[in-house]
Amino acid sequence: MKKNKVICIGEALIDRIRNKSNSGFTDFLGGAPANVACALRKLKIDSLFIGSLGRDDYGKKFISQFNDLDVNLDFLQLDDNSSTRVVNVDRDKFGDRFFSGFEESSHSCFADEVLSRKLIEKEILNLEKSFLETKYLVTGTILLSSPISAETIIFLLEKAKKFEVKIVIDLNWREVFWDHSSSSSGINKTSRINLIKKFLNHANVLKLAKEEATLFFEDENPSLISQQLSNRPDVIITDGKNPVSWYINGLQGITETPNSQKIVDTTGAGDAFLAGLISKLISSGYPSSELEIEDCIKFAGVCGLLTCLGEGAIEQQPHYEKVNKFLGSLIS
Repeated sequence: MKKNKVICIGEALIDRIRNKSNSGFTDFLGGAPANVACALRKLKIDSLFIGSLGRDDYGKKFISQFNDLDVNLDFLQLDDNSSTRVVNVDRDKFGDRFFSGFEESSHSCFADEVLSRKLIEKEILNLEKSFLETKYLVTGTILLSSPISAETIIFLLEKAKKFEVKIVIDLNWREVFWDHSSSSSGINKTSRINLIKKFLNHANVLKLAKEEATLFFEDENPSLISQQLSNRPDVIITDGKNPVSWYINGLQGITETPNSQKIVDTTGAGDAFLAGLISKLISSGYPSSELEIEDCIKFAGVCGLLTCLGEGAIEQQPHYEKVNKFLGSLIS
């Protein structure tokens, strides 16, 4: 059976983005694993999303969006006793965005904090059947701030490995999630970092931003970061519009990515980049030369760039044809 599907596990949430004057806001569907699942479908890769949403209007909007893109929701959980998380994204005086916390909820927790292992285990035969067709499992580290969701994600990773599914982790450090979690707010920063670093040992492929590389590994060399982890994963380090550093399949290099003066919103750019990279790994096979690796990184870079040309993460993600057309314009 050919393995060509991707399972994305983790948070689906609302990005409530303040306008430039901070006097109003617009709500966008987001959350890194949800973004990746949607971006993959636009790139013609089958994806399945595993996460927990509130049984509320935001949850309904997510289901509608997933259905429109034909993202598989066989293992989606809807929780009656929690709400879909709304993240407040504010701007500083320079216009740069930052997470400022969450909209208050009438419930004691958010839906993404209660991703249930028991509900997964009830569907375990169907899940194992899905693993037979799955090439990559993608997750982040945000939900490690919730013991309930963390246990479920680690259970899924261990189960996936038995079916030779490769684990892709996007570090995606967001301390505000830990600060506002009732179960992890008392854990100090060093302990949070150590907990996450232990989790990263599951990775076959690790994507992280340059500032995350510095914070977690005190290094910006992808090869040396790989050596700090037990699986010796391939490591990709992004740095906004700057070149991407990578250590893939035993090779190391730096690849320039396209840039534009028309950047509107960088929300979800890293998720589109990751989806682009995974789509190439599936469609073209794992790269074995520097040229093939650069081809993958450039494709991923265009996916990230095109997502920045409008507001919102999922809405702006490019379709496969648009990425190739853009790449063609760079060559001609």
